[in-house]
Amino acid sequence: MNLRLYRPTDITACLSIFDSNVPTYFAPEERGDFERFLHEHAAQCAFQVIEVEGQVVACGGLWNCGEGSASFCWGMVERGRHRQGLGRALAVARLHQAAADPSIRRITLSTSQHTQGFYAGLGFQVVRVVADGHGAGIDAVEMERVL
Repeated sequence: MNLRLYRPTDITACLSIFDSNVPTYFAPEERGDFERFLHEHAAQCAFQVIEVEGQVVACGGLWNCGEGSASFCWGMVERGRHRQGLGRALAVARLHQAAADPSIRRITLSTSQHTQGFYAGLGFQVVRVVADGHGAGIDAVEMERVL
């Protein structure tokens, strides 16, 4: 496993990871937003990927929102590789990234009911739930963790 910064040449692999998680974890209509993010904002949030045997299989970033807050953004693992520790490795790397920045005092994220328990296991608390907030059948579960 190799964790590294995203490169523009990773876009196809990252979109493939997204597609593998539709419709359970992402709504199809979110794909355009993710693609725009990769083109326009990935560098700003030190977006990272995980490679296994040279293949990009996970990705995610940490967006510094200012005023002491940062947000996990677009974290995902290729569907066939769920429950192999990749998501945890990516989340822990982003937590370490946030902890290394003294200006960040809390981390927020918006996930779904399907991954809420995963993030709770990393110390995140539910702040708000919006039914169908990410698409039909995919609630927006807003969570935060104080550093």
